[in-house]
Amino acid sequence: MQNDVFVEMECCQLNHTGEAVCGDDFLFERIESENRHLAVLSDGLGSGIKANLLAAMTTTMALRFIRSNMEVLLSAETIMDTLPVCEVRKISYATFTILDLQIGGKSRIIEMENPPCIHLRNNHDLAIERQNLVPVRWKQRKIQLADIHVITGDRLLAFSDGVTQAGMGQADYRFGWRREGVLAFIQEQIGANPDISARELSCAVVHKARSCNKNGVCIDDISCMTVYLRKPRKLRLLTGPPFHSESDGIYAELVRNFDGKTIVCGGTTAKIISRELKRSIDIDIKSVGLGGGLPPPSQIWGIDLVTEGILTLTDVIQRIEQGDALASPLPLASHKMVEFFRNSDEIEIIAGTKVNEAHQDPHLPVDLEIRRNIVKRLKTVLEDKYRKRVSVQYF
Repeated sequence: MQNDVFVEMECCQLNHTGEAVCGDDFLFERIESENRHLAVLSDGLGSGIKANLLAAMTTTMALRFIRSNMEVLLSAETIMDTLPVCEVRKISYATFTILDLQIGGKSRIIEMENPPCIHLRNNHDLAIERQNLVPVRWKQRKIQLADIHVITGDRLLAFSDGVTQAGMGQADYRFGWRREGVLAFIQEQIGANPDISARELSCAVVHKARSCNKNGVCIDDISCMTVYLRKPRKLRLLTGPPFHSESDGIYAELVRNFDGKTIVCGGTTAKIISRELKRSIDIDIKSVGLGGGLPPPSQIWGIDLVTEGILTLTDVIQRIEQGDALASPLPLASHKMVEFFRNSDEIEIIAGTKVNEAHQDPHLPVDLEIRRNIVKRLKTVLEDKYRKRVSVQYF
C-alpha cells in the first residue's frame, strides 16, 4: 500500500434536542478502481424520524446517481420527484451537498441549499466558482455546480444549517454563527493542530455549534462532514508466531524502522520480537490494575503497543463491530488498540500461522476464534465501517 494520498472522510452529528434520530444523513463511498471518493450530506425537512427518512432517501439516491455519472439536473429532479411531500408545507424537501473527488482528475461540488462548502488549502479559504443550475420542473430550487482541483493537504467541509444558524438571536450571534464564524473557528483549530484529523475537526465544529446555542441545547440537527486529503498514516500489526520458526528473524525485522506505528499482539509474538531484536519486555506495574479483565499492555522499546493476543483481538473486534467502541469504558489494551486503528489510514496486518496449542484448551471462552478468522473480521469492519485501507499478509 504505497499510495501517496489517503482521503479521510468523516461526519460528526448531534441530534435535535429531544429527538432519538438525526434529521441529517451522510454517506461515503470509495471507488478504488477509479481513485474516486464520494461523500454526500443531506438535511431533511424538520427533525426526527420524518426528516431522517427524507435525508436518507436523498443521500442514497444522490450517491447512486453520482456514482453512475448521471447528469446533475436530471439527478436533482429525480430526487425531488421521488421525495414525499410534506403535509404542512406542501413541498418535498431535503437539501444536499455532494463531493465527487477524483484524485488526479476532475472533481466536483454539487450543492442544493445547504450552507456553502469550505475548501481549504494551507489553511486558506479557496474561492469556489459556482455555476447556477435551474431544474425545469423545480424552478424555485437552487442548484450550484463547481469544478475544483484537489491536492494532498486539502480539506473540504460541508455542514447543515444547524451549524451556520447556531446561536441565532443570542447577543454574540444575532444572525447565527454563519459561514464566516465557522471558517474562522476551523482555521483556528487547524492553526493549533495542523495535522488534526477529519474526525476530530468535524466533532470540534459540531460541539462548538451546540455551545453557541442558549443553554447548549441543539435547536436543530447539527452535522459537519470533513474530507481531508493527506499522506497516509500507517500502522503495522504483527500477531502470532510465523509458521516456520526459522523465519522469526525476518518476521521481527518487520517492526524495525517501519514508517509508521507498530503493534505487537500476542505473548509468543512479543517474545519472538524481543529475542530477535534483543530488546527487553517491560511491564508497567501501575497499569496492572487498569487491565479491565484483560492483561495490560507491556512495553518493548521502539514498538508503540504490545498486548496479549487473541483475547484482546476478540474484545476489540466485538466492540468495533457494535459501533463506537470508545463510547463505553474499555480494558486498557483494547482502548489503546482501538485508538491506533481510528488514528491510522493504512493498516497492514501480518498474521503468523503457527497454531498456538494454548488455544486448544476447552476451558477458554467458547467464542474464542482462531487468529485467521479474527483477522478476516477485523479487516472487514475496518474497511466497511471505518473506511480504512487494510491489507493482510499471512506469515
